[in-house]
Amino acid sequence: MTLRRRHLNHAALALALTGWNAAVASAPPVRASPRWKNDPFTLGVASGQPRERSVVLWTRLLPADLDELQAMSGSEFEVRYEVFADEALRDEVARGEIQTNASRGFSVHALVQGLVPGRSYWYRFRSGSAASRIGRTCTAPAASAVVPSLRLALGSCQHYEQGFFAAHREIAGSDLDLVVFVGDYIYEGSNPNYSIRRHGTYTPHSLDDYRARHALYKQDADLQAAHAAHPWILTWDDHEVVNDYAGERDPAYSEPGRFLRRRAAAYRAYFEHMPIELPPSGSGMRIHDRFRWGALAEIWTLDCRQHRSTHACADPGRDVGRMVADCAELQDPSRSMLGMPQERWLAEGLAASAARWKLLAQSTQMSSTGIDTPQGREVWTDGWDGYPDARRRLLQSASEAGVQDLVVLGGDVHRTIAADLRLRPNDSASPIVASEFVGGSVTSRGASSAAMNRMQRDNPDVRHARGDERGYALLELSAGLLGCRFRTTPHPALESATLATQAEFVVESGRAGVRRA
Repeated sequence: MTLRRRHLNHAALALALTGWNAAVASAPPVRASPRWKNDPFTLGVASGQPRERSVVLWTRLLPADLDELQAMSGSEFEVRYEVFADEALRDEVARGEIQTNASRGFSVHALVQGLVPGRSYWYRFRSGSAASRIGRTCTAPAASAVVPSLRLALGSCQHYEQGFFAAHREIAGSDLDLVVFVGDYIYEGSNPNYSIRRHGTYTPHSLDDYRARHALYKQDADLQAAHAAHPWILTWDDHEVVNDYAGERDPAYSEPGRFLRRRAAAYRAYFEHMPIELPPSGSGMRIHDRFRWGALAEIWTLDCRQHRSTHACADPGRDVGRMVADCAELQDPSRSMLGMPQERWLAEGLAASAARWKLLAQSTQMSSTGIDTPQGREVWTDGWDGYPDARRRLLQSASEAGVQDLVVLGGDVHRTIAADLRLRPNDSASPIVASEFVGGSVTSRGASSAAMNRMQRDNPDVRHARGDERGYALLELSAGLLGCRFRTTPHPALESATLATQAEFVVESGRAGVRRA
């Protein structure tokens, strides 16, 4: 019987987690050597944020037996991590103990330091009588190291209900250095029209709700395997909280304090289930970051949700992304997708970078997707077209600083995209200053071929666009070339699905723009 079929009943899991967010009034007793009746590591293990000498390891205690699960709430557990330099687990190089309790959702985050740059490690967790599965991770090469290649998988948009995680099964079995995931790790909502498996619980609003939703996704065997096989670098989009939220506003125009409490719960649950170092603070959480991979590449993770301006020309009834024309608010130069502090941080970082390739891992499509109509050009307000001056500032600051080999990586839109990025979108007289790849969606339904053909017709910068298949993008970088291979399967992604190459593109170092391989 597969893990997918023996996970906790969805509703029972949500019920069992209720109340875990209440802090214990006095210090709970520490259980250093519990005797478990069932495996407490049902959500697997993960690693992330690889740097030269450190990596973050993650797990969470969640036994499948409901009685054992409920009995945990009043205790604190000591969890040991062990790190080895060999796959046979004979050469131990690091170990430590982490204490966790209900206020942390029994999650464990271990920042393991003092490691050797540019090498693989194997790790596991122990809690009393139980041991987790073994995970593999790696550290980043030293900043000055000459690195021949970097292989990474780019993924996003894994709606549990709309398909199986066949992409993660292939990722788990691939020879990769990293997985870069750019948002919509969970989905808060449902659409019964496209469901082939069910969440089994209502839309989350509380911390317990979001914990249960994350736990459901984490019980998927293919997703667990991909986490155990490679270190991940992550950022988020909107569905980790609620569809199309913008800064401190949700689509329903909820009272700001109420929405920020919901956002705080969602951010907390996100942290509790991801291999990341920094926890949230109140209703905010820093997710934007910067990672170096030797002299070959530098990766920025951007936050396109928490600090953005609200949507231009918003519908007064429900503020979600929509197509608009003749919206003067779009030209307001104070509007930002990233927030001005993050914009400055990125511009300064790009200008100072000595790496060959500069990769911007952000949550959506940066190239223009507007449609020409008799009423004028209509643009989608939830994407970068809704923040045109912010897009121009980003690309112009990089161009003026002489930044070369800039490649934007995106998700969100449920389609594979290869595009050129210009200061003035779709203007052949404007120079190409960067390249773009969007990796499609792991499962989430995309647009029709007719819609993609029209979008390409009205946006000649978009060199490839398909929304009919699911999957991810495989990127391989060398000093002279960046290659992107879209690995996909027809929608919906079935449990037994295999992936094939939909299209291949390359970017030459020193020459911005994409071309077919």
